[in-house]
Amino acid sequence: MSKRGAGRAGLVLAVLLAAGPAAAEVQVRYATPERFTDAENRFASGQPLRVTLAELTRILVDLGNARLRPDERLDITILDIDLAGFDRPGFASPTGIRVVTDATPPRIRLAYALRRGGRIVAQGEDTVTDINFLLTANPRFSTGGLYYERQVLRDWFARRFPAGSERG
Repeated sequence: MSKRGAGRAGLVLAVLLAAGPAAAEVQVRYATPERFTDAENRFASGQPLRVTLAELTRILVDLGNARLRPDERLDITILDIDLAGFDRPGFASPTGIRVVTDATPPRIRLAYALRRGGRIVAQGEDTVTDINFLLTANPRFSTGGLYYERQVLRDWFARRFPAGSERG
């Protein structure tokens, strides 16, 4: 190898090392979203389905990147969504009106598979919900949508995928 070739190879290696470890990978899929229990406002106000799914994907990817090891891949298939609260008909506004009570917790049914080195190390199907969601959440200090859903998913990630050293 010439000095020029060795120099380029060294530069490429230095750039790769400086970039740090690879991030965990999170893949999110949706099984028949048009049939979900409640993932969009059905009264022509509020967020459309595509916006809800995009926000939910962003939440799951962010949580996965924060909790998973760099060598892990998490595949999530969302089977059903029931957002916190219910739509209030008769109020057509750009943001929509959603009434949230302690009797209307968010509920997300999902299947997951966690892979490490290409091997499945954990998998299952869960219904992510919390009937006490109003006691533990404070949306006044929230930014972004799907605040209650983000809270229950954050709790699910913490229970299902404890810190890396605790998983072995």
